[in-house]
Amino acid sequence: SGTGKEVVARALHQTSPRAQRPFVPVNCAAIASELIESELFGHVKGAFTGASDSRNGLFYYAHGGTLFLDEISELPLAMQTRLLRVLEERKLRPVGSEREVPVDVRIIAACNRDLAAEVQAGRFRQDLYYRLAVVDIALPPLRARAEDIPDLMRHFMQQLAVQLGVAPLPLSHEVVSRLQAYAWPGNVRELRNFVERSMILGSFVTDAFAGAAPALPPPAGELELSLAAVERRHIERVTAACDGNKTEAARRLGVSRKTLERKFAEWVEERQARAEPGGEAAAPTGLERRA
Repeated sequence: SGTGKEVVARALHQTSPRAQRPFVPVNCAAIASELIESELFGHVKGAFTGASDSRNGLFYYAHGGTLFLDEISELPLAMQTRLLRVLEERKLRPVGSEREVPVDVRIIAACNRDLAAEVQAGRFRQDLYYRLAVVDIALPPLRARAEDIPDLMRHFMQQLAVQLGVAPLPLSHEVVSRLQAYAWPGNVRELRNFVERSMILGSFVTDAFAGAAPALPPPAGELELSLAAVERRHIERVTAACDGNKTEAARRLGVSRKTLERKFAEWVEERQARAEPGGEAAAPTGLERRA
């Protein structure tokens, strides 16, 4: 998470024939499951309790441009069915409406999970997966592509200069070298926050990176861990560092609390499934018990 998925999605949009049309990003994990259909497709007045007015959805606002569906694996299965129908027929029906509306939208979807594995687990529709997986782009963590740091920093400074009303800062070789030696556990999101803080302060304060050295290879034992095991270890360490506060841990990890809660629930189920038949399942850890 935090590898810069939206940055890449915006770059794809800006270099496409749709560049002059809207780019609309949406985090599927941040919208309640009962509201996601209305958010994407819109609704008519009286469609449900509280719908006092008609409202256009995000597909409407992205018409002619690009709709970026981040964390698409968080979509409920029923919503995945609706989305597949819209993608195949290029028409949508707002909630409560009997009329279908044509749509012309390019979809870019992203997630921090293995969608193929989600399909095998029955949590993501296979037909939707193959409809979306036309071109796959894998984004490695920032530490694995340190050469991108200068370009990313210039990109962020151009964006933030307008928002903050300050000029971009000069990039020296020393600053870049220190930042490239840092492991960036928060990935591109952490780099952007660093750039924003530096522009507010008026200089790149790299004291915290002064002792940074290129990341060393992990211990031999860790090389045998699966990606899922590495992810679990990292999440548990971050949650422990937050004294079990999952809201803060989710913020640091760059995921929704809903995603974090689901991870811990899955690990409890896995441990219970591995328990001996008739035996007593292992008790949940303190991190899994705490809210």
